[in-house]
Amino acid sequence: MAAQLPALRRYALALVRNATAADDLLQDCIERALRQASKLEDIQRIGGWLRTILHNLYVDDLRRQRRQGVHVGLDVVDMLRESPGRDYVAVLDFDRAMGTLSLEHRQVLLLVGLEGLNYREVAEELGMPIGTVMSRLARAREKLRQAMDENERVQASLGDGLKVSRLK
Repeated sequence: MAAQLPALRRYALALVRNATAADDLLQDCIERALRQASKLEDIQRIGGWLRTILHNLYVDDLRRQRRQGVHVGLDVVDMLRESPGRDYVAVLDFDRAMGTLSLEHRQVLLLVGLEGLNYREVAEELGMPIGTVMSRLARAREKLRQAMDENERVQASLGDGLKVSRLK
């Protein structure tokens, strides 16, 4: 289980986009996994089993937040601090674009792109046909591309506005 923690934390951080909330989610996941260890049938599938627990806890938390009206803000600073030499504006734009994706699209994109799972592994883990994984991934990539393009257009228009105001 300990070997799965770095990847599991990465996945939690990508889902909740807040380091503190990701750590809380990870702790809840490990606690539940330890309580339900007898339900793990194949130790070789522990990564998928843990991600499923983490994902279910995340969805439960989203439902609770909707009922309570709680909004969790972005915690991009930790991600930037852990990524020296990155273009901070690009990271922020990417984070905003990821936030526009539905949970289903973000989940498939993260499992393939961040965790490096193949389509078959994602399909097995999520309990869906491989074709559904492929179509969701294609739609997720397209929506992410569109959101990134929109961010670029907004940045360009803001840049043009700044040039005009400087001339006045």
